[in-house]
Amino acid sequence: MFIIDVALKNTPSMLSVQRKTIEDAEALYQVILGSIQSGSPSVLELTCEKQTDKKIGVLVSEIGAVQLSEKSGASGSARPPGFFALTPDPSLP
Repeated sequence: MFIIDVALKNTPSMLSVQRKTIEDAEALYQVILGSIQSGSPSVLELTCEKQTDKKIGVLVSEIGAVQLSEKSGASGSARPPGFFALTPDPSLP
């Protein structure tokens, strides 16, 4: 299973969808990249092959990054490394 993570600007959480084959995952990754590069203020609807009723609508201008990774069955976590989230410094007011 392959995971496509989409990070939104000014949002610490990510949106994720899954594809069964690398070809399908790569194709979706390229669609998202092409949408970002076009700069048009369109909405991109993503669906998930693992959870078929899962749908996500994303305003393309709000996408900050996209990542394609393979879900490892050996690890206990479904979340692959790669993106990070900034956490507030507790010492700042």
